[in-house]
Amino acid sequence: MVQPLLAHLADLQIRPDQRRPVLLLNGPVGAGKSTLVKQLASLAPAQGLSLAVGSIDDAYLPLPERLNRLEGNPFGVTRVPPGSHDVDLLVDRIEAWRGGSSLRLPRFDKTLAAGQGDRCGDTEEAADALVLEGWLMGCRPLGQHALAMGLARRQDWDLSEAERNWLPRWDRELERYQPLWRIADGLWVLRPRHWSLARRWRFQAEARQRRAGGAWLAPEELERLVRSSLHSLPPPLYQDPLVEGFDGGIEANRDRSPSGIDLAGDLPVLGVTQLDGRRRWELLDHPAQLSLSSSSSAIG
Repeated sequence: MVQPLLAHLADLQIRPDQRRPVLLLNGPVGAGKSTLVKQLASLAPAQGLSLAVGSIDDAYLPLPERLNRLEGNPFGVTRVPPGSHDVDLLVDRIEAWRGGSSLRLPRFDKTLAAGQGDRCGDTEEAADALVLEGWLMGCRPLGQHALAMGLARRQDWDLSEAERNWLPRWDRELERYQPLWRIADGLWVLRPRHWSLARRWRFQAEARQRRAGGAWLAPEELERLVRSSLHSLPPPLYQDPLVEGFDGGIEANRDRSPSGIDLAGDLPVLGVTQLDGRRRWELLDHPAQLSLSSSSSAIG
């Protein structure tokens, strides 16, 4: 999967407009996004590419703003859901970099502020291309009517009454992210075979971190964070539509049009990779074939 991603970046780099390419990587919590972008960065020089990688979670708003934005949310979290991020800052930094400046990306330390996390400065580097990862990359607001219709069709997704009442707000918050999607050149999607896997992967990662002696979250806090990512934007409504139109092909074919398949508004989807329970590549299921009953019972 790494080589097709690098190939797409190389193709984007030689476009006539010579604009520095930005590729977004969408995947649920625990899918291995951070590991993947590190692999990309380490292998990119062999392709003659200076690649910067980052996470949208490094652009969380400062703590006071997040507390205000997320006050009263049904998950009891101070980060993760739509509205937690400083999208304007990211767009400004990317546009400045494309204008010839070095790339300055914010950084976030989850251990600060008694575990609520806060800004911890910037990184600055020269780069030819950027890959930015996050669990909500490319997701579009549905609007009140489409959201209500979607919820009526997908009542098997386990939502509390409070979570359901907050969905219109999360949907509106996605409007803030659209300028970032519009300046990106493409989207790559990591998709779990079942959405229940995301929770398992994230808890497994936390257990590994604790065994290694790193900072770790209490199980109840981790549960709130994971649930907030899977229930603020229910995947059947926001994630699955990103991959509709792929007919079993996972990694984008190099013969596919460079513009990709337009499944996310102005943001072309360049590739989709489905992961099994061990995060290994496998053939893509059609969204309608996914077992929502099994995922909702495990996640909820």
